[in-house]
Amino acid sequence: MIALSLAEVASAVGGRLAGADPQVRVSGPVEFDSRKVGPGALFVAFPGEKVDGHDYAAGAVRAGAVAVLGTREVPGVPMVLVDDALAAMGRLARAVVDRLPGLTVIGLTGSSGKTTTKDLIAQLTARLGPTVAPPGSFNNELGHPYTALQAGPETRYLVMEKGARGVGHVRYLCDVVPPRISVVLNVGVAHIGEFGSVETIALAKGELVEALPADGLAVLNADDPLVDAMAARTVARVIRYGEAAHADVRAEDVTLDDRGRPAYTLVTPEGTAPVRLGLTGRHQVSNSLAAAAVARELGMPLAETATALGALGLVSTRRMDVFERADGITVIDDSYNANPASMAVALRALAGIGRERRTVAVLGYMAELGPFERDGHAEVGRLTAELGVDRLLVVGEPAAPIHEGATSVGDWGGESVLLTDQAAAVEVLRSELRPGDVVLVKGSRYRTWEVADALRADAAGKGANGTATEGGAA
Repeated sequence: MIALSLAEVASAVGGRLAGADPQVRVSGPVEFDSRKVGPGALFVAFPGEKVDGHDYAAGAVRAGAVAVLGTREVPGVPMVLVDDALAAMGRLARAVVDRLPGLTVIGLTGSSGKTTTKDLIAQLTARLGPTVAPPGSFNNELGHPYTALQAGPETRYLVMEKGARGVGHVRYLCDVVPPRISVVLNVGVAHIGEFGSVETIALAKGELVEALPADGLAVLNADDPLVDAMAARTVARVIRYGEAAHADVRAEDVTLDDRGRPAYTLVTPEGTAPVRLGLTGRHQVSNSLAAAAVARELGMPLAETATALGALGLVSTRRMDVFERADGITVIDDSYNANPASMAVALRALAGIGRERRTVAVLGYMAELGPFERDGHAEVGRLTAELGVDRLLVVGEPAAPIHEGATSVGDWGGESVLLTDQAAAVEVLRSELRPGDVVLVKGSRYRTWEVADALRADAAGKGANGTATEGGAA
């Protein structure tokens, strides 16, 4: 964060000082975890029923914090007092961003692929200048200001993923950190239980382009009609990306290798260049095109962009992380989260990698689908069978409609089983997997990652049948 006096902090957040010297400057980070506090920091104390940050205020000061931003006084602790610490943190982030005229803020949203695409964009902008981006999916009312407050005078690019659970949420995050470039990836049924309809999701996601200034840029997915239509909702310039003929940044001649890694011809108004991605999954074509469109806007030459795209890697964990075990089993760990659209993407990647190999899908529950829950799960099951996946392990009773959907496909030559929990899935895998198999593990934060972790641990010391093997994961 840029250095601010406590008087400036209090003014920015609409608070008042208590027991604090207004001239003392915050020269370190803004932290809400007292264990991360260091010299010059500002500690934010959030009240809570089980854990109250104010109980850690004195310790934070002893660790080097110059003051505490909180909602009640703590004896002997210099305080910046506010009514709402989270809202105050947002106002402080806005004040910091407004004091950084050389900063370009890039915001992105979508129903799926946000975190991966955020990571891709940040890797490209880091080639152009100092970049700040959040870890993982830290994209809410807390993660947004926390990330923005890491920007300083040297920061040139701030890449912000914007999540939403309803209409107005993206707009609020844009008020905290106004974007100059807005990227909208797609509109799907993720969180539809909270939104109620796909149209409402589109309304919420489009708030990102509505927040742009006239000299800003909207980067829209030409392959998604609901996103493409958002061009009418912004006063900013519009660039489209995708495989559609009218896309400004386009992929042609897409192919996949035996690991499911795409190659394509990148087509832009400046010319064409070959791209070969190191990432798994055909969906990475779209994600990388979004990143390429941003890089183009920021002045990266076409040839350099194509080379940089080929060097992109995974940053956030459990998102299409493909690893090879020493016993010849390939594992796709996409266990961080799931919705019907991302399940479809992952299953197609499994089918692509597993051509002429035995394929196994370990699928868990998808949360926040509301009244669409049963149909959404059944649809995933049917797709699993239609893609010809050989073995389906459905984890947990809430995910049972996946099993029912798969078994409803009469000409499917595979087999599905409904298992009670992750431990049961691990037991089946250890008894059944054999060299050459390809395994996908995916679920909606339903501890499905325990299966992926077990497969990774087995790779380090034991084979699928529980016997010792040499070597570890490649």
